[in-house]
Amino acid sequence: MTDLTCKIGSIEFKNPIFTASGTFGYGNDLPEFVDVSKLGAIVTKSITYEPRIGNPPPRIVETPSGMLNSIGLANIGVKRFIKDIIPIYKNFDTKIIVNIASSTNNEYVKVLKEIESISSDIIGYEINISCPNVEHGGMELGVDAELSSNLITELRKHTEKLLIVKLTPNVTDITKIAKAVESAGADAISAINTIVGMGIDIKTHKPAIYKTYAGLSGPAIKPIALAMVHKISKAVSIPIIGIGGIVNFENVVEFLLAGATAVQIGTANLRNPNAGMIIVDELNNYLDDSRIMHYSELIGKLKLYE
Repeated sequence: MTDLTCKIGSIEFKNPIFTASGTFGYGNDLPEFVDVSKLGAIVTKSITYEPRIGNPPPRIVETPSGMLNSIGLANIGVKRFIKDIIPIYKNFDTKIIVNIASSTNNEYVKVLKEIESISSDIIGYEINISCPNVEHGGMELGVDAELSSNLITELRKHTEKLLIVKLTPNVTDITKIAKAVESAGADAISAINTIVGMGIDIKTHKPAIYKTYAGLSGPAIKPIALAMVHKISKAVSIPIIGIGGIVNFENVVEFLLAGATAVQIGTANLRNPNAGMIIVDELNNYLDDSRIMHYSELIGKLKLYE
């Protein structure tokens, strides 16, 4: 049988299929038929320092081959997360990565330090740098290489666990941000976050989303995500976790060939919480049929036209 074990930093995962933040909750409220032990990792929904109720509805709208969402980082806050959710993870037979979001550098640090202050089964953090940062006039940290670097440098001081930086695609050159966070101490990069999009209701003449603009996810963004993963893979040496429109094993193989070491399943989870587990089985069968001994034989093996 093909070996699916995956290593990022010093952590070994049973396979390269993870869930994407915001599409699997905290991992604790899933139907009984969902066997999370088959996943390589669960990435939690974003955690902020204080609880957030999120944006008013409408905040999720289906689009052709995708979804617009502007949830607004709704979550229970780090203190309740530590008290009510983290203890549950000791019963999970898979790795747990906490996604952290914030509107200030100080808040990112506070959230991380709160979790670091306890003994837990958390193996690392995914840092969402796509949030508007109030310290810099609402600019997303992820669009500025220096700001991104400064944040990761500071976070690196407070943890030896995995630091995965989730990059926004809404930039001129994503490789500049990738190289900056690698130099600052990131262990891996996850790419991509959602793309800015918009919908309009022609009956009401209002935006389809309350906040007007939203994040577009799903199969519609896969070609963009593939291109960005490939570009990043040529610019950095740390592992890349590919995200964007993955719904089957074929999509996983595409991301591996483009240079990803692992992938995250996102919008597909909202249709079927078992999507990741099905993809693990499909990928295993494909690799066995192809007589590939370890899935890593595919990583970065895209054959360009001469």
